[in-house]
Amino acid sequence: MTDSTKDPHFLRNPYPTYDALRSACPVQPLQAGSGERPGYLVTGYAEAREALGDARLSKDTAVFFAGRKSRRRLHPAVARTMLASDPPRHTRLRKLVTKAFTRGAVAQLRPFIARITDNLLDQWPAHGPFDVVAGLAVPLPVIVICELLGVPPADRPDVQRWSAGLFAAGEPGIIDAASHAMADYMTDLVADKRKNPGRSFLDRLISARDGDGHLTEEELISMAVLLLVAGHETTTNALGNALLALLRHPAELDRLRGSPDEIPAALDELLRFDAAVSTATFRFTAEAVTLGGTDVPADTPVLVALGAANRDPTRFPAPDQLDLNRNATAHLAFGHGIHRCVGAPLAKAELEIALRAVLARFPGISLAVPAELLEWRRTRLVRGLVSLPVLA
Repeated sequence: MTDSTKDPHFLRNPYPTYDALRSACPVQPLQAGSGERPGYLVTGYAEAREALGDARLSKDTAVFFAGRKSRRRLHPAVARTMLASDPPRHTRLRKLVTKAFTRGAVAQLRPFIARITDNLLDQWPAHGPFDVVAGLAVPLPVIVICELLGVPPADRPDVQRWSAGLFAAGEPGIIDAASHAMADYMTDLVADKRKNPGRSFLDRLISARDGDGHLTEEELISMAVLLLVAGHETTTNALGNALLALLRHPAELDRLRGSPDEIPAALDELLRFDAAVSTATFRFTAEAVTLGGTDVPADTPVLVALGAANRDPTRFPAPDQLDLNRNATAHLAFGHGIHRCVGAPLAKAELEIALRAVLARFPGISLAVPAELLEWRRTRLVRGLVSLPVLA
């Protein structure tokens, strides 16, 4: 498989490629790029679910890269997040952050999310095209997660820019620089909050660090960076992808417009249909394993293609069809197992509120350009639109 970030056809529609790979073998070796280590790609649903839940597939990147020479200069707080850890460290860190994303905690945020959504939609022009990505999908989750963490409004554009830089596929210099800028900013913000404490979730993490020592200083900064980035990237892409899917399926769009109370149930199918995270974050085999009948040697990277798994016809019949009657709750858009996205409840709340508001306020919404002309982000990890121009 060649570098997908350089293939506009794959970026526009990766699913035929995924289908061909899955049909050949749901777990198969990957061709290594220049300077990359050979690995295996998982495209089948059953195999993906197995891999995501297998403790022998480690996420501890510090162990994998120990002793290996690398030209990368990621900030340690970015390279060693909770996502890049195994139990018991992962268990301890996840327990601290889960409290911010319980159903009760998210329910308290819903009025704020609705208010921000309305404020953003107030800026849509009465006539002429409007970019949903720049005007809603990006700022809404950025504002919400920054509010949750106590990031001042004046700093939020920089946060969004650095976050985008972390996903600049094929640009290691940009990624490394963004990692240092984000970590340095969060270090300064933590220092400021120690002097001027508030009531944000970041303040509570600082208390956990300074009070009972549940966090090291590096873990505190790392957790703050992870929450800031993961707290909006998934939702940004999921919202753009969901709205595009509905615009390209007018009957399903009309159905939700006429019955908005069906939107919460429809979210799982929308998330399955075009997953915002195309490939799960880095894993490697701590020992030799067999996945889907394929033997994978020890010390080998394994990439789980969530987008491919969600289109596996053995699990979801007619997977290329958007069917809001489908029970898609078993989708893997948020992952599976102990590393399943901790912020999924918040992401789904933001998606529901945003889609309700858009369909209610702009019943005649339509694409402003042919779908084939839309530009997709050049990144292996996430799948999302650069822009989504619509007519209201």
